[in-house]
Amino acid sequence: GMATPRKAGIPLGVMKVLDPGQLKPDSTETERILTVFDETIVKLEITRLIPRIIGSLERFARMLGPEITSSLLEHQKLSMEIQDLLASPEDEERRRDVEQRLKCSLRNTLRLFLANPLLYHGLKYEVWVRESPADVFIKAFKEFRDFTLERLLTSPDEEKEKIQFMEDISLQVEKNMETISALQAELEAAIQTRDEEVNSKDKKIENLKTSMQNLDKDCRSDIQQITKEGEKQQKEDEKASQDRCAGLQQDVLHLIAQFKALVLEHRALELVLRKKKCQTEREIEKWVQKYDTDMAEKQATYEEVEAAYNEEKAQLALLMEKHALLLQEYNEIQEERRMLKEKAEEAAREAARRNDAATYIQAFWKGYLVRSIYKSKLKKGKGKGKGRGK
Repeated sequence: GMATPRKAGIPLGVMKVLDPGQLKPDSTETERILTVFDETIVKLEITRLIPRIIGSLERFARMLGPEITSSLLEHQKLSMEIQDLLASPEDEERRRDVEQRLKCSLRNTLRLFLANPLLYHGLKYEVWVRESPADVFIKAFKEFRDFTLERLLTSPDEEKEKIQFMEDISLQVEKNMETISALQAELEAAIQTRDEEVNSKDKKIENLKTSMQNLDKDCRSDIQQITKEGEKQQKEDEKASQDRCAGLQQDVLHLIAQFKALVLEHRALELVLRKKKCQTEREIEKWVQKYDTDMAEKQATYEEVEAAYNEEKAQLALLMEKHALLLQEYNEIQEERRMLKEKAEEAAREAARRNDAATYIQAFWKGYLVRSIYKSKLKKGKGKGKGRGK
């Protein structure tokens, strides 16, 4: 954005004056001085917001946190106390003590805010403060900061360039003033010419007014003639209106007679309808009574049936309990029978095994006896044969 002024021949020092935003610190000392200025500006802006924040402390308490809220409450208490002491200046020593505590409280509050920059920037857009002398002071302090920065960053050569530039500007202003004077003279001549044209037009307007007055006289005569013709037409219209009113009056009388006849007819019809209505109401009342009687009988029958149902339901519940007990006993008996049957089957199988074993033993024993007898016979036969041989 600064390229165009440089091409136009504006010195660097003058450029810094015209655009303070382009000024950059060029040493550690300058940066420290600017840091002090910036911190002071922030403290001034926070101090400006504190009364408004205290006035709506419940709204901002959650955003501020317990520590800052407690510090603001203490600051509010000391502010009220110092106001009371200023109203009654007898106790000077106490007032100085409270002032010192108030200053300490303000420093502590500013320290807490500076420790949380995001909170301060958020409150700048949340808190609305009316314009006050503090704003003028803060604005002047910011201008003083920019002026100090300009002075710190302006070298002697740049200062000379700025002075020379201001002298050139003064010469240019003088030339512009001469040009303005010439233009003013031209403007006065143009105004005089315009006034002459206005006077000429005023004369034309006077002539037109005279013509309009003559035209007004002619119009008045025409209006009188039109008024006469209008009165004549009005009389004719009044007569026609009277004749029409008479005809309408006859029509009204005829319609009134028709209306009376219709009223008599409708009254007779209304009487018939009233009789039908009374008869219908009696029938409805009769049906309602019959309905009430039937419903009372049905209600009694329903109550009897419900009582019988409840009794049978109780009996059914008792029978269900008995059935459950009997079912349990039946299951136990069936289980006992099953166990007895199993025992009987096991005993039968055991008896069958024993019978098979006994049969096998008996068969074995019979075989053994037969073999024993057969062997003894064979031995006896062999003995006899030997004796005969001898």
